[in-house]
Parts: sequence; structure tokens; C-alpha cells
Amino acid sequence: MYNAAASQKMYELHKLRSPINNEANLANVDINEEYIIKEVKTNDEDVRKFLFTLGCYKGEKVTVLSALSENYIVSIKDARYSIDKELAESIIVFYPMTDNKNNLK
Repeated sequence: MYNAAASQKMYELHKLRSPINNEANLANVDINEEYIIKEVKTNDEDVRKFLFTLGCYKGEKVTVLSALSENYIVSIKDARYSIDKELAESIIVFYPMTDNKNNLK
């Protein structure tokens, strides 16, 4: 069954991804897909340190488990955390080039 709203949402998410360098912020990625953190992009050192304590740093794997309103449940290092949209937008990740999930492992 065709869902116009879902189709439009997917189009908008894919449009936000950068086709040149294969990256997106964590607020604009697919649910239940594994990504690799490229960088934490923030000028706030306290935010950077907080995310680091969660295991959120360059090269680490991260998965968005759910996104409700402006809250995201993410999995980092086999732990689950709830973060807000501002934090999710500061986490820049690489997204898979293909549908083959084995490329990231």
C-alpha cells in the first residue's frame, strides 16, 4: 500500500544527505541502520565531553533505534541512550553506500 506521507519523509531525509561525501547528521538517518561516526560537530566543549562519555566519538558504530518527536533512542557500544534533536544533529555519520549491511562490519 502506498503511503504518501512516508514517501515524502524518506525523500526529505535522503535529500539532506550529502551525495558528495557520503555523510549525514544522526537526526537525518534511517532507523535500525548501523552508521559510523565521522565527527561530533559542536562548539560546546561540555556537549563534546558528554557525548564522549557515552562512547560517541570518531570511528564508533551507532544505530538510531527510534525517533519520536525530537527525541532519539540511539545504541552506542551495546548501550541505549535517549538524546534530543540538538545532540543528534551534532553527530555526523557516514551512511552505507549500498543496502549490504556487511560492508560496515
